[in-house]
Order: sequence, then C-alpha cells, then structure tokens
Amino acid sequence: MLGILLLIAFELCGLAIARSLFAGCARAIRAWLGLCPGLVLMMWLPALFAFALRFTPAAQFCGLGVAALAAALCLWRRPNLRDAGSPAPPTRLICALVIPLTLFSAYLQYTHVLCPGADGTLYVGQSTYGDLCLHLGIATGLDGASFPPEYTILPGVMLGYPFLVDALSASMYQLGCDLALSFTLPGTLMMALVYWGFCLFAWEFTRRKGAVLLAFLLLFLGGGLGFLYTFDKVFEDSTLLQQALFGYYYAPANYTQENVRWVNCVVDLLLPQRTLLAGWLTVLPALYLLLRGLKANNRRLFVALGVWAGAMPMIHTHSFLALGAISLGALAYYACRKERDKVANLVLYGAIACVLALPQLLFWSFPQTFGGGYPRLRFNWVNNTGSGLIDEYFWFWIKNVGPVFIVLVPAALSAGRRGKALALGALILFALAELVQFQENPYDNIKLFYVAYIAVLPLAAQYLLAIYDRLKGIRGRALLAAVFLVLALTSGAMSLAREAISRYTLFSPQDVEAAEFVKENTERDAVFLTDTDHINPVSVLAGRTVVCGPDLYLWWHGFSQEFTARSAYIQETYANPSFEALAQYDVDYVYIGATERGYGADVDWFAQNLTLVYDSGGIQIYAVPEDQE
Repeated sequence: MLGILLLIAFELCGLAIARSLFAGCARAIRAWLGLCPGLVLMMWLPALFAFALRFTPAAQFCGLGVAALAAALCLWRRPNLRDAGSPAPPTRLICALVIPLTLFSAYLQYTHVLCPGADGTLYVGQSTYGDLCLHLGIATGLDGASFPPEYTILPGVMLGYPFLVDALSASMYQLGCDLALSFTLPGTLMMALVYWGFCLFAWEFTRRKGAVLLAFLLLFLGGGLGFLYTFDKVFEDSTLLQQALFGYYYAPANYTQENVRWVNCVVDLLLPQRTLLAGWLTVLPALYLLLRGLKANNRRLFVALGVWAGAMPMIHTHSFLALGAISLGALAYYACRKERDKVANLVLYGAIACVLALPQLLFWSFPQTFGGGYPRLRFNWVNNTGSGLIDEYFWFWIKNVGPVFIVLVPAALSAGRRGKALALGALILFALAELVQFQENPYDNIKLFYVAYIAVLPLAAQYLLAIYDRLKGIRGRALLAAVFLVLALTSGAMSLAREAISRYTLFSPQDVEAAEFVKENTERDAVFLTDTDHINPVSVLAGRTVVCGPDLYLWWHGFSQEFTARSAYIQETYANPSFEALAQYDVDYVYIGATERGYGADVDWFAQNLTLVYDSGGIQIYAVPEDQE
C-alpha cells in the first residue's frame, strides 16, 4: 500500500538525517533519534504543502520530496552534532523491556481501533470508546480538505485542536491504507518509540540497569493505590473484583468513585489520547537532548533542540508547555549558579523554539484557549470540588501516584547538577498544573503532571536503589522491596489486564454500510444534518461535515455555547423541518437513523419534500433539492 510506503519513506529520511547529525551516538540512540523525527516530518511537511495544494496526494509527495532533500543534504554535508550521545544501555535490557510492552501495545491497538467482527461490526476497547471517534473524524475529515482546516463537527470554526498526529494517519488513509491500519500501525510504532526513548532517557540520567528497570516499571505499570479500595471491599461483596476486571471504568488505576484519577499511562493516556502519544514522542527526545546539552554544553545541540521544540505546539500543546516549564527551571538553576555558558545556550534554545512556535500558538492555540475563557486559577487539580478538597492534600497524591511520590523530593535533592536542574523545572511545572486550569476539562492537566513525573522518575528510581543498597545485610530487605513493588504496580497491572479484555461495539454493520455509501456517493464538502452523538458514521467513518458534533468533544474544546445553540437547532429541525431551517446551515443531506427518530423526526415531511438516496438497515439519507439549498 502506498500509505505504508509513505510512512517507511519518511522514516528512512529521518534515519538518514540522524545518521549524519548524530554520527557519534551509539546505534540504538541514533536509530531512536532518527525514527522520531521521521514521524514528525510526516506530520508537518504534507500539512505545510496543504495550504497551497489542499490535503491531497500532491501535498504528501511534495512533503516527502522536501524530507528526502533534507536527508540528502545532511548526508552530503554531514553536520555532526558532537557530544549528542552517550553509551547506550545494554541491548538486552532495552529488548527485555521494550519488546514485550510493544507487543502488548500492538494487541491493544488492534483490539481498540475499529477491530472487525465476523458480521462487520467494528469494536473498540474501554479506553478508546470515547476519544477514538474524535481522532478518526479528524483524519477522515482532512482527506482533501483545504487548509487551515475546520472542525467537521462544527463547520465554520477553525480546527485549533492539535491535529498533526491525525494528519499523519490521514496521509496513510488517503493513499489507500485501511482506516484502522492507518491508526494502529503508526500508533504501535509511536508507543514503541516512547518505551524505547524513556529507557534511553533514564539511562542518561542514572547509568544503572536497575534504575532503568525500576523507572520503566513505575511509569508504564504503575497506577497508584486504587487496588486497596477494591480489595478492601471484596470480602463484603465478592462481585467487586469481577467488576474491577469487567465493569466500565472500575479499574483500580482510574477509580473515579474513590477519587483515584492518576491512571495507568499505557491504557488510559498513550492508547486513547493520540495527541498525548505524539507529545511524548517529541518531549522525550527533547528532554534527552536537554540533558546531553547541559552535560556537553554544546551550542549546536541547543540549536537542534530549539528547532525540535518549535515543532511541538500543534503536535501536542501540553507537551510543549511542559518542556518550556522544565527548561525554565533549568535556566533558573544555572543562572543561580552563574554558569553563563549554559544560561546563554538555554536562552538561545528558548528563543529559537519561541520564534518557531509563536505563529502556531497565535494562529491556532491561543484563540481556542482564550476564546473558551481559560486559563483560570484552580488549586489541587481534580481533588478540588470548588467548595473544598475531597481528600487531604498529601494523601490524595500518595494514593494516586503511589508510594514513589514520597521519595520524589529527597531524590531530587540528592541528585547531581543536571538532576537538580530538571527537578526544579519539574517543580515549576507541577506548581503550574496544580494552580492553573488551562482548558474546560480540569482533568487535562494530567498531561502536564505526567511530564513532570517523567522528568524526575529516573532520579526516584536511583534513590530507591540507593536505599536498598544501604539496607544490605538487614533482614527483611527483600520483603520490603516486594511490598513496595506490590503497592506500586498492582493497580496498573490490573488496569492493563482489564483493558486487554475490554470489548465494546462502536459501529454496527448498518452504520458501516451507510458510511461507505456517504463516502462514495456524496460531495466532499457536503453538510449533513445528523444527531450529535459521538458515534456518528457520517463524520467519523466518511469524513463529512455535520451541523454539530458531540458535546463530549466540543464542550471540552471551549465551544459550549455553540454546541448548545446548534444542538437545539438540530432537534427542532428534525421535529419541525422546513427548507428555511435546512438553509440556515446550508444542509445538503439529512441522515435519519434510530437516534434521529428519537428526536421525533417528521419522517413524512422529509419523504415528501426531499429525495431519498439511501435506505438500508433502518437508515435513510435524504438529499435536499438543489433549488431549495
């Protein structure tokens, strides 16, 4: 398929660029530093050409041409960034950690992204049941779209949500890839690169195999102390364990009923939240290069870091903000130490990043954020109801993050200079996320908290191993370590198991058939009147524009007023249709399924006044006559 070949070609360009820029690095580091930019090039370059060519195959191939030209230029000139890499961790360690979790992630990607059933039903998992439709709809909606793109679920409003990771899938989809494969293949690759990248980052910090292993387990298998609530009640009600494994959002790492909200990052962040996945794909190389730059004090590394960071806002704005806060902390630390060379390099990197990022922020991010009335002050994240805290402050964080939270501060204080610099940045980031709400949904601040956690977790793992070493010769040392691991990993392990067996119907065979008809037989810019449910075959599978999409997305993106007005219009128009009402939003087609009938749709009026173009499986689609549009 051309879509897969396009992905491979961009990755080869990334590897060629890394071969030149990072020639002095170990192969494992150089390969990682090539594969990550290859994906970023595929996100950005076709999108840039789409401003002139629309999002078409021509834009894809022009973007690839520029990537190939950049790769050829790097191989010719060989601008080696010396001091960019340190010895890589043992290959066996990387393979032992990354390969099993990647295989598990590939399974989750397959079962959670439009997994086909025998009868044509498309299934998802628990964590993707809500978020996936947004990303699918963006990807299918970008096919052939003019730039800057609009929301296909809110026509007339520019798409300010970071959409470039979905544009990557849209590129593959446009060139012949199955929609599910265009998500699962790059999704699995990005998850593998995140796992791989964290190993390299932790190794750069600690140079200790045990610390890398422990940090890896705490990050990707961790999940707080929610399991204690589950097991505490099992003796009273034996069905609670079954509920934790089979119930909808009762897994102990995301046990909202007990105010456990930290979640396991694999199944509740990386898998369903594709923009966050792409954000971690970019923020981990940034943190790695920042660490290397601070050690080597190589100006070229900081220039490369500035360019890399400047590409981040429309990939994942939260990760860009998190990187900025951590970098600011490093700047403050070295300014206090009066290390002028490092301060100058950090300022240079920040200036380059801001110059490249500012157009993205001004054009896309700020209008949507500020237009929704944010940021606002809010203390203690989701633990604050507005009238007081749900849990005592420190207990809230301990039960959410787990016992490792207790050692984060002493670990940072015992670290070396680079560790203290990043820890100060992590503290600034934590305070920012703890005091400021940036979007309608306060839960979204977890995207900031987690980057702060990533930045200091290797230090915490190293500190814990140092404690273990000091306990040598003391009875019960192994038991104490085992208790710590049980407390730290049980909730996450149970959540991983629960997600692996979750299975929910997303689209019926009738939905898929109707979407295929819409995609093949209606105009690319046609506007449909449909319900506002997030499971919408027209916008999600066919990529067509609907008058208004779900509040599940629009409300949290800051469009509550627009949603309220348009949803009221939709219900009124179905119940009391007229050509004047349909003309208000330039409706070209009216979709009538079970949900639309629930609005009290006047089916007789539509049948008498519009043209029936599709009727199958309880779904009718009517075309509005051209002389009435």
